[in-house]
Amino acid sequence: MSEVVNVAELFGKNVFNETVMRERLPKSVFKKLKKTIEDGAELDPSIADVVAHAMKDWAIERGATHYTHWFQPLTGITAEKHDSFISSPTSEGKVIMEFSGKELVKGEPDASSFPSGGLRATFEARGYTAWDCTSPAFLREDAIGVTLCIPTAFCSYTGEALDKKTPLLRSMEAVDEQALRILRLFGNTTSKRVTPSVGPEQEYFIVDHEKYLQRKDLIYAGRTLFGAMPPKGQEMEDHYFGSIRERIAAYMKEVNEELWKLGVPAKTQHNEVAPAQHELAPIYEQANVAVDHNHIVMETLKKVAGRHGLNCLLHEKPFAGVNGSGKHNNWSLTSDDGINLLNPGETPHENIQFLLVLSCILKAVDKHADLLRQSAADVGNDHRLGANEAPPAIISVFIGEQLEDVVDQLCSTGEATHSKSGGTLKTGVKTLPDLFKDATDRNRTSPFAFTGNKFEFRMVGSSDSISSPNVVLNTITAEAFKEAADILEKAEDFDTAVHDMIKEQLAAHRRVIFNGNGYSDAWVEEAERRGLPNIKAMVDAIPALTKEKSISMFEAFKVFTKAELESRVEIEYETYSKAINIEARTMIDMAGKQLIPAVVKYTTVLADSLGKVKSACPSADTSVQEELLTEVSAYLSDMKVALSALIDITDKCAAIGENKEQAAAYHSEVVPAMAALREPADKLEMIVDKDLWPLPSYGDLIFEV
Repeated sequence: MSEVVNVAELFGKNVFNETVMRERLPKSVFKKLKKTIEDGAELDPSIADVVAHAMKDWAIERGATHYTHWFQPLTGITAEKHDSFISSPTSEGKVIMEFSGKELVKGEPDASSFPSGGLRATFEARGYTAWDCTSPAFLREDAIGVTLCIPTAFCSYTGEALDKKTPLLRSMEAVDEQALRILRLFGNTTSKRVTPSVGPEQEYFIVDHEKYLQRKDLIYAGRTLFGAMPPKGQEMEDHYFGSIRERIAAYMKEVNEELWKLGVPAKTQHNEVAPAQHELAPIYEQANVAVDHNHIVMETLKKVAGRHGLNCLLHEKPFAGVNGSGKHNNWSLTSDDGINLLNPGETPHENIQFLLVLSCILKAVDKHADLLRQSAADVGNDHRLGANEAPPAIISVFIGEQLEDVVDQLCSTGEATHSKSGGTLKTGVKTLPDLFKDATDRNRTSPFAFTGNKFEFRMVGSSDSISSPNVVLNTITAEAFKEAADILEKAEDFDTAVHDMIKEQLAAHRRVIFNGNGYSDAWVEEAERRGLPNIKAMVDAIPALTKEKSISMFEAFKVFTKAELESRVEIEYETYSKAINIEARTMIDMAGKQLIPAVVKYTTVLADSLGKVKSACPSADTSVQEELLTEVSAYLSDMKVALSALIDITDKCAAIGENKEQAAAYHSEVVPAMAALREPADKLEMIVDKDLWPLPSYGDLIFEV
């Protein structure tokens, strides 16, 4: 029996939250800090030292020895440099523990050692981290001890954003300002702030650590580069929502406890579709806090796995032939006084404010579909999007039957007079209650689906930061809101003007609405007829960042400068090339040092067996051994030819100097060459004696956990 956990006592235990601040700060300082957090303003320098002193005392009482500015550089993961609280020694040989307001507010990591896309030269080292006081500091407990982590933004000496957080905070300010204009149009004078709320669902795979260590591809690339499907995969659909294995349950329990202590509202856990695949989902939070917490989730999933003899795989497609992992980004807009701008109410056809917001978002998604697709582009996601599973690489919006009916009414007649209601679902069993039925079903194949009072952006990859998609969602929505407000604020007859605008925007952008099966080939053809982009590969998605319309929008809302966008393009191309190069060279290493020698050994065993049988019994039928030896030798020859080709192509692409050209070459030449090497290797795995095959199989990895 596991020990009882009191979640209420555990939650936020290691967070410097409002409760702790109220207890430890002078009343006047607490009020100023709270106002700073609520208004999203800069910390008042006059209170910085007091806050820092209280934070230090709280941290040290809980065993902290170091502090770190915890930030999100353009590597896509988090970074940190630890400094102890120790100040200069005293004459008595003791030390003083100090932490100043300056140390709290500003840090100085080496800016040239992180990806900058040309924003910083190698010799230009200075960069700054600045405390994001809207995201609370927290204590992390691990093998190194207890560390005070201060969530920060990271920028260069000349002010460019070198991280994922700074543009996110800028985009939040942009959508806040424009959303308030929309609310004011409808007579709302009480809301002071509109904040994007986000709830990211995190999918992941769990494998045994000992088996993980026997796979160089998992170690270096995060996914299996070779591997034949086992007799059973996910086709029985018996893993999804199934009973959680004891070993995994113990792991999940500790993950939850670690997250709750850090104030992460981990809510849901379950088995996902593929064997060894699982999901963790939190409660919605303010976007920048949600991003920080999702990084904490990913770090915790990996850290706790090690304690249980497991490894957590966050790659989007660790195993070919079974579902990959995504991170559904649930996004909505909520005012400080509790108004959800995406709540249609019981009669959506009468909710003019909601219909305006909906039409603006549809316009934004249609206009910037390529940019939204790019925001979910990473190397691993190429194996999911537009491939063998959803969501497809085509951006479309599911709004459900109820809202589609309202849109149809507005577009066809100019008026919406009714909304479909949900009704009651009768179970047909006397002991079961009748259930209220929602007005519309859900669509799990849509990349951008309206789900009652939020949009679920399902394209985001499981290993990726959710910052980029939320930056794009916030900014494109801010642009659409601004364009609407600019017109409506000047309208002489607001009611007529807003009605006409809703109808015009819905009619102009309804092509992006699709409620059908996004997995089907028919949808791909239909989307092409509609003129919707189908961007399957990361290298083809990257240019969206520096299209004229993107630069114009981001600069108008001060989310990115042109230079910052160009730097990100350079980093994206470089990241793609490096990732594929690592995968290719890992395949070369595994094929040359492990797989081919194992197959050669097996052919030797076969040949020896064949010779011994013929020697002992010349009249015996050895056709089976001969056919098997011939088949294995043929695949071995194919594998050697493919290996040589991959070596040559990888070396050629590595020598290309220009980022875009190199990334394109890796995509068009190296990736197919990798597939050509894998094909005979996977066939050989199905033939070669398991005792001789040097790698744990898919069956070993996904069923023996």
